[in-house]
Amino acid sequence: MDELAINPWLALGLIILCLLLSAFFSSAETAMSAASKARMLALESGGDSRAGIVSRLLDTRERLIGAMLVGNNIVNTGVAAFATSLFVSVLGAEGVIYATAVMSVLLIVFSEVLPKTVAISRPEWMALIYARPVSLVVALFGPVLIAVEAVVRGVLRLFGMRINENQNVLTGAEELRGTVDLMHKEGSFEKLDRDMLGGILDLKDLTVEDVMVHRTKMVSIDAGDAPEKVVRDVLAAPYTRIPLWRDTPENIIGVLHGKDLLRALAAAGGDVAKIDPSSLALPAWFVPDSTSLQDQLKAFLRRKTHFAFVVDEYGEVMGLITLEDIIEEIVGDIKDEHDVQVTGVRPQADGSVNVDGAVPVRDLNRAMDWRLPDEEATTIAGLVIHEARSIPDTGQTFTFHGFRFQVLRRQRNRITALKITPLDRVV
Repeated sequence: MDELAINPWLALGLIILCLLLSAFFSSAETAMSAASKARMLALESGGDSRAGIVSRLLDTRERLIGAMLVGNNIVNTGVAAFATSLFVSVLGAEGVIYATAVMSVLLIVFSEVLPKTVAISRPEWMALIYARPVSLVVALFGPVLIAVEAVVRGVLRLFGMRINENQNVLTGAEELRGTVDLMHKEGSFEKLDRDMLGGILDLKDLTVEDVMVHRTKMVSIDAGDAPEKVVRDVLAAPYTRIPLWRDTPENIIGVLHGKDLLRALAAAGGDVAKIDPSSLALPAWFVPDSTSLQDQLKAFLRRKTHFAFVVDEYGEVMGLITLEDIIEEIVGDIKDEHDVQVTGVRPQADGSVNVDGAVPVRDLNRAMDWRLPDEEATTIAGLVIHEARSIPDTGQTFTFHGFRFQVLRRQRNRITALKITPLDRVV
């Protein structure tokens, strides 16, 4: 036993050193893992070289964490060995028990809980402090980590799992969306702010077909009507831009702007008979139904126009899309003094909601703060038909996605009204 014992003061010094190193590895791992990469990039742009080091370390997160774990395990093993030697030299064989008990408390309190608590309270600040020491540790353990990574990947392959280097489970947009949702839940973001940021992130995932005004709801004018009737129809319409068609409503020949009509009327001295509405129409712009809202918004800005017709793969007009429709996906419904105030969402006293079948799922989610899926169907009626795999009859009830859906009205093959009740409100 004497041969195994070392100088007590040397052992005590090594124990303290190992505890400090263990605290460093624990706090560094926590700080680096919790540090915001966006914040680091902002600081790096401001000239902070340490932030650049942290950003590069976060780019190889797997190797960073591996280096911290290897270092921590080495010093923890060392502190256990030195403590055992010290206690055995003082207390004999029973010193092993005391060494285990004492070092367990010291490691848990001073090398794990305390440093991690400090690091998580100010992760960016701590990450900047640790930037250069951690980069040195990662470089030192580089060869060891490469071997460890190879072994880990080999073991995972045995279980059918393949992990690529620098693989991220979440995309940047998903991480941002999750952060916004969390801030809303914590009270830092209002619902409107959350919805607006979510709407911006959704633009690239939505197509013009998802938000267009369907052709059955389009307000249009027959170019073959008398000029007097055209003027009356334009003045009666709640919009400034009206589609013009000839022969059939599907044959769109252009878009008539109310201001152009008024200018022509003024130039004609108020004589409606002298006006040819067709000659005033702007050329119609047709876009494919698969165009993303992000691309369509850019196209609107590039062409300096606000109005386009949506066509399917056969060239048939499906509806129309306006700049306002896209903006509403970001900021919510925009109502002015000429808009028709029809929302189609009517909350009831018992917690249920009566909804028109044509209400878009996204609008319903925004209005009620729900999370009904909108990938397979645009409208709430379409969602029910998709889930039911049939066109339900009046009175039928379905339960899915945490809600109970009851068909209130049906006209031919269209569901026109539904009663939706969250399951936690069902008695």
